[in-house]
This record gives sequence, C-alpha cells and structure tokens, in this order.
Amino acid sequence: MQIQLNTDHNTEGSEALAAHVKQVVEHNLSHLSDRITRVEVFIADENGAKSGQEDKRCTMEARIERHHPTAVTHHAGSVHQAIDGAAEKLARAVDHMLDRVRTH
Repeated sequence: MQIQLNTDHNTEGSEALAAHVKQVVEHNLSHLSDRITRVEVFIADENGAKSGQEDKRCTMEARIERHHPTAVTHHAGSVHQAIDGAAEKLARAVDHMLDRVRTH
C-alpha cells in the first residue's frame, strides 16, 4: 500500500508529519492492505495564519483494486487529530464499501 502526502501552502510537510501519517494509516488500514493500492492524504489549514476551532482538515482517499476510490474528510483542532479522525473514518468507509460488494 503506497501512501502519498500532500499539504496546502499553510501546512509544512515535514518528515515527522509524513512518518505520523504513515504510522496512522498503516495502523488503521492494515487489515485492508492487500486490497488498497494507494492512500492519498491531503492536509490543509483552512484559516491559514488565523486561529480557529477545528480549522485543520485532513482528506484521505483510498484507491481500491477494481473499485472506485473512497474518500473521507475530518476537521479537528490539530493536524494530528485530523489525521487520526480521517484514518478511522476511511477504515470504516472502506470496510462498509467492501461489505456491500460482497453481499451483491
């Protein structure tokens, strides 16, 4: 499973951030790693230099073999919380989508 990290111009894409994203995504999606070819992660600070509640956004999109991509978004007060929330949502969304495919 390949993990690709993208950030907006307000968010620094450091090595530490990339390592955190990799660890969280692999932890939450390890049971699906044989089905997912790539996970794209987009991190943004919606208010830029201004502060605000839950202004950090993380969107994750999973590319699943022979299926349309599945994407989720999570807003939080910090980048790490946004990443954690998005990874949990993505795992549930992919599980749900694959369950629907199995029943048809």
